Amino acid sequence: MKAEILNAILNARKNRLSVAVFTELSSGLQHIVARADADEALDKRFRFDQSGIEKSEAGESFVAIHNPPLRLVIIGAVHIAQSIIPMAQAANYDVTVIDPRGAFATGARFPGVTLIEDWPQDVLPKLGLDARTGFVALTHDPKIDDPALDLALRSEVFYIGALGSKKTQASRMERLKASGFDEAALARIHGPIGLKIGAVGAPEIAISIMAEMTQSLRLGG
Repeated sequence: MKAEILNAILNARKNRLSVAVFTELSSGLQHIVARADADEALDKRFRFDQSGIEKSEAGESFVAIHNPPLRLVIIGAVHIAQSIIPMAQAANYDVTVIDPRGAFATGARFPGVTLIEDWPQDVLPKLGLDARTGFVALTHDPKIDDPALDLALRSEVFYIGALGSKKTQASRMERLKASGFDEAALARIHGPIGLKIGAVGAPEIAISIMAEMTQSLRLGG
């Protein structure tokens, strides 16, 4: 591997960008394609983290997919978050929980994850929200959830979910619309959050959320 290829991979990793390295099997020549420049077939490989042989008129190439680690940002150190976290960790997500309420955001309740006791609008710009990040807002408190959702909508996160009833979601959408978001942007928010599987209780709701997030990651939308 030439130095420029290796440096491009390392730079992409540093900046949490997805790239694919094509190696021509007949010649060993290599080139890099960023996900932003991917065609439909290559984008599918990115979505499924799927390296493999690709055939073209020029011959066969091995395509090595280099995706940043998956990350899940949870707004709200609440009961449902406690159920989501072990599932997300099992699916290889790095989890960060953000909640300014010290009574909720305690290490005893959330061991083994990055826990930030601060307002989301102060944390998220430093943390960064990218195309390999899932985002869920769970507090039910507009003072906490709305600024976080505002930032998520301005980012490339692959999933945005917000906890609440249909009535809560409708009110939330009106507030965000008043902040300047159009219908296309607001359609990115999955709310009420989770696939409609008749979930009852925090563990089942967490399953529905993880299923919906996985669907967005792998299938898009």
